[in-house]
Amino acid sequence: MDDYQQPIDSIKDIKQMMERSSRFISLSGWSGVAAGVCALAGAWFASDIITKNGGPYGEHISVYRADHADNGLLDLQVFMGSKLFLIAALTFAAAFFLSFFFTWTRSKKTGTPVWGSSSQRLLINVLGPMVAGGLFLLRMIQLGIVGLIAPGCLIFYGLALVNASKYTLGEVRYLGYANILLGIINCWFIGYGLYFWAAGFGVLHIIYGIIMWYKYERQ
Repeated sequence: MDDYQQPIDSIKDIKQMMERSSRFISLSGWSGVAAGVCALAGAWFASDIITKNGGPYGEHISVYRADHADNGLLDLQVFMGSKLFLIAALTFAAAFFLSFFFTWTRSKKTGTPVWGSSSQRLLINVLGPMVAGGLFLLRMIQLGIVGLIAPGCLIFYGLALVNASKYTLGEVRYLGYANILLGIINCWFIGYGLYFWAAGFGVLHIIYGIIMWYKYERQ
C-alpha cells in the first residue's frame, strides 16, 4: 500500500508545484489593508467636498455642473480639473504605492520575483477589464451620466479581479464577486455611490487583507 501511496503523493506534490509556479502568490494582506485605508480616507475627503456643495445633487458642485461643449457633451478637461477627480487620483496613487511596497516586501521574503511570468499574466488579466471599463466610464462622464460612475467602477474592478484570480490567490475571486454585487446594487441607489465606493474599495479590501494576512502571513 505504501509503495502505491508514494507515487501518488509525488504526483500531488508536482501538481502543487506547477500550480504555485503559474500563480503570483506573494500578494500581501497588508496591501489590501493599506488600499482599503486609502480608499476610506479618500471617501472622507470627497464626502466633505460634496456635503459643502449641497450633497450629491448640489447645484454648485463642479463635477455635476461642469461646462458642456456646443454639442452638449461634458468637457472632460473641466471634469479632470475638479477637486473630486484630484482626490480620486491621489487616492489611487497612494493605494497603488502602498500595495506595491507591501507586495514587494513579501516577495523578498518568499523569494518570488515581483516581475515574473506569473505576475505578468496577472497584470494582463487585470488590465483588460480595467482599460475597457475606464474607456466606457470616460464616455459616460462625457455624456453627463455621472450617477453610474461609482457602480461602473465597482463592477469593472470586480470583473478584473475575477478575471485575474486564476493567476493569483483564489480568495481574490470572492473580493471581485463582492465588488460586482455592490456595483449592481448601487445601480438602484444613485446618489449614494460614495458610500458604496467606501464599502467596496475600503471596507471589503480591509476585510480581505486581514483574512489574507491571518491565513498566509501570520506565521
